[in-house]
Amino acid sequence: MLVPSPLIPMPVLPLTSEQSPLVLLDLLFKLKVRDVMTTDLVTARRADTLRYVQALMKTHRITGVPVVENGRLFGIVSMDDIMTALDRGHIDDPVERHMTTTVVVLEEDMPLSFGASYFDKYRFGRFPVLNKDNSVVGILTSRDISASLLLELYKEYHKLEAQVQPPAPVGAPRTSLQVRVKQNDLENAGKGAHEIKRALAARRVDPAHIRRASIAAYEMEINLVLHSSGGTLRTTIDNESVEIVARDRGPGIADVQLALQDGFSTANDWIRSLGFGAGMGLGNIRRVADEFSLDSKAGGGTTVRAVIRLPPPVPEEAPHAGG
Repeated sequence: MLVPSPLIPMPVLPLTSEQSPLVLLDLLFKLKVRDVMTTDLVTARRADTLRYVQALMKTHRITGVPVVENGRLFGIVSMDDIMTALDRGHIDDPVERHMTTTVVVLEEDMPLSFGASYFDKYRFGRFPVLNKDNSVVGILTSRDISASLLLELYKEYHKLEAQVQPPAPVGAPRTSLQVRVKQNDLENAGKGAHEIKRALAARRVDPAHIRRASIAAYEMEINLVLHSSGGTLRTTIDNESVEIVARDRGPGIADVQLALQDGFSTANDWIRSLGFGAGMGLGNIRRVADEFSLDSKAGGGTTVRAVIRLPPPVPEEAPHAGG
């Protein structure tokens, strides 16, 4: 689906080189826009002058101000708008004459991965965030994302240090999970990946392998939701591996080799408007898997299989004889 945007500064991670990208992808999927956005908003009204907005920017050290009245978003004023107004002698004009009225927005319950992809796609410095009532509740900048990711990564690091657990003992029973995925059901996308994470955590699988499995499962679910007529996500877990298989009912892939190239996507405008369609999904699955296969043909549906091999389980210690 996506990789972290090059516009978002990457924090120095206190994790191994193998763990770091997996942790980062996991956080991008887990966190919501509302978890990261700035809610202490600095706003302007349509009747305010551009000079007033210039003063707001200087006082608060920001480069963009949304134009909001009674929670409704009317536009946004950027530093470029202010500079243009100064050059043309319009700095005392009301905001509504010069604000940008075609504004790209985010929704507060979107995964943070949407926000990261928006910065790469649109090259804007900020995005207003709306709630389900279309009221402005925050604003998201690339600095918000990088600062929040850094904080969450350090939390994750300390959590890993405190919660290191031994692998599941030999003889843990095989686990099977199956989730039905509906077309365009973005609200429930990711539930299958969450169930897999819970099952692996219950078997005391180490966090790095859990992340690899959950990333593969999430990408498969998103593909089922957005690029098929629905299907199933089946997972089998034993002492040696996690096998995840996604099967859908079409429309199939005409050129499998082309589809496996990073950046290739058949996403329509609606999918791209949601922040998906970067052409990284299959590549992300293949990168985190030890075994990967894709079987598809045009009109015949698609089966994607990923296997993550697990470390050998620890044998149970025999009880010591008393004496």
